[in-house]
Amino acid sequence: MIKLVYCVRKRADVPDAEFHRYWLETHGPLVRGFAAAIKARKYIQSHTVLPALNGLFEQSRNLAPAYDGITEVWWDDAAALEAGMATPEGQEAHRRLKEDEATFIDFSQSRVFMTEEHVIFDHL
Repeated sequence: MIKLVYCVRKRADVPDAEFHRYWLETHGPLVRGFAAAIKARKYIQSHTVLPALNGLFEQSRNLAPAYDGITEVWWDDAAALEAGMATPEGQEAHRRLKEDEATFIDFSQSRVFMTEEHVIFDHL
């Protein structure tokens, strides 16, 4: 499978609680509604928690501040991803998702990249 990883930082003008609420309750359902159009198989949001512990890791390793969360989106393969971007419905979905993201995500401080997983272990 091919996976998009999106390391998200919220816009400075959006309060923390509002960012997490909007991302989960508004943007998440919007993505779910477009899943078929973009040919996505799975979508997960991981919201950053435990700020004090994150701060200890940042200090002990001289790290940049934690992202506000991570989104992961899976496709069966590169062909499915490309197919989801090639149709008018897929292109409209991507346009609408980007437009919505602009209301709560700081694009200049976020990162997105495509990955392929290599499972080392899975005890679940």
